Amino acid sequence: MKLSPHTAPVEPGNLLIRFHNLVGAAVDVTGNSESRWYCHGCGDESGLYGTGFSREEANHHAGLCRAAYHRLR
Repeated sequence: MKLSPHTAPVEPGNLLIRFHNLVGAAVDVTGNSESRWYCHGCGDESGLYGTGFSREEANHHAGLCRAAYHRLR
């Protein structure tokens, strides 16, 4: 699968882990002691969580999301 600038955006400085959804869009988990995730495909995001929970929720979202690119943000 070829990744575009939208599915493989520049990594933020506080990136902890990056998942890819079903069509290749990035789902980033960012933060330090508290973290959040953001999907570059559909634009969905979480609130602040502990790192383990945020990672688990982001992975679950990536496994279900089929959005290729969120244009509204």
